[in-house]
Amino acid sequence: MGMNRIEIEVLRGDAALKGFKQAWRRVSAGKSPASRLAFGTLAQLFSAITEKRLELVRYVGTHGAVNTRRLATALRRDYKNVYTDVQALVELRLIEKDERGRLSAPFDEIVIRAELREAA
Repeated sequence: MGMNRIEIEVLRGDAALKGFKQAWRRVSAGKSPASRLAFGTLAQLFSAITEKRLELVRYVGTHGAVNTRRLATALRRDYKNVYTDVQALVELRLIEKDERGRLSAPFDEIVIRAELREAA
């Protein structure tokens, strides 16, 4: 069984448009979209996916179905801050929350890629 991974990228201009077109073609052909998440700038990426949020995803990925309160306790963080981070990560689809409030990580691997220079 292969590793389930998501690729997170900083895409600008033509690269962002190309990525959108590829995703559109996949969905139009009846295929599931690739597991990708794109941001327009490094600042946007770092604002959405902070070190604390990555720590949270790692914990959920290795410890399985925990709720937000138990997660806050395990990470020794304020519940309100963990709750906010969980909401953001659910919206980004980096973690999932079931009907009972249990959290799980749908990916085994997160690949983050950002070019340092803009294409000429």
